[in-house]
Amino acid sequence: MKNTRRKTTIQLAIWTWTWVASLALASFGPRFLWGESTLLTALSILINVALGIMMIIANRNLFNQFDELERKIQLESMAVTLGLTVVVGLAYSLLEQTKLINLKAEISVLVLFMSITLIAALFFNRRRYS
Repeated sequence: MKNTRRKTTIQLAIWTWTWVASLALASFGPRFLWGESTLLTALSILINVALGIMMIIANRNLFNQFDELERKIQLESMAVTLGLTVVVGLAYSLLEQTKLINLKAEISVLVLFMSITLIAALFFNRRRYS
């Protein structure tokens, strides 16, 4: 069981880093590697989506190896993260649209917020259930 969990965790890490690398390629490739090639840009985005799906499947495989307590902690943490991301993301967008902030609402800020929220929720839920 421990070896299977370790193997599944390593697979998730590999798929995650591969997806991140493909995201970087899709983001910076048009500017630094292939220029105006719409075909290469579209292909890099399709590859990124496919690798993202593989990462999600690997995450699900790991999740399926969790015991009931680990699943409860993960589920509650993801629920809080999803809720806060939607509420804060929409408020952030409204602040920009109504010109109450001078910043451009960037998705990268929302992804950073989501990541920090998930880490904090996991930390607090693990402490709460330990």
